[in-house]
Amino acid sequence: MVVTCDDKDKQAIDMLRYPCLIVEVLSPSTEAFDRGKKFTRYRQSTTLQEYVLIKSDEIGVECFRRNDEGLWVLHTYGEGDTLNLESVGIEIPVEKLYRRVRFDVGEKN
Repeated sequence: MVVTCDDKDKQAIDMLRYPCLIVEVLSPSTEAFDRGKKFTRYRQSTTLQEYVLIKSDEIGVECFRRNDEGLWVLHTYGEGDTLNLESVGIEIPVEKLYRRVRFDVGEKN
C-alpha cells in the first residue's frame, strides 16, 4: 500500500511519485529484498516519512520512521500494541491487521 500526501500525485495513474507512507506485507520469498535493496531505494525519497513491514508468519509490525534529523528510527509493534502511523494521523490496534489471518501451525500427525 502506498499513501501520498502530495497534490502532485492527484493525477497519477500507474505510480505515485511522492509517497509519505509505504506498507509492505512480508513474504518469505521477498523479505530480504523488502528490507534491503527496496528500502535503500525508498530512503532516497524526500517525501517518504514511514515504511511499514507487516510480518505474515506471526504477529509483528516494524515501522521505520524518519525523525526530525532525517534519520530512520525503527519502532516495533506486537500483540496488544497500537500501530501509530504519524504520517497520516492514524492509530490501529495490531490485532486488527491480522483479524482474518490464520497462521500455519504445522502438519498434524
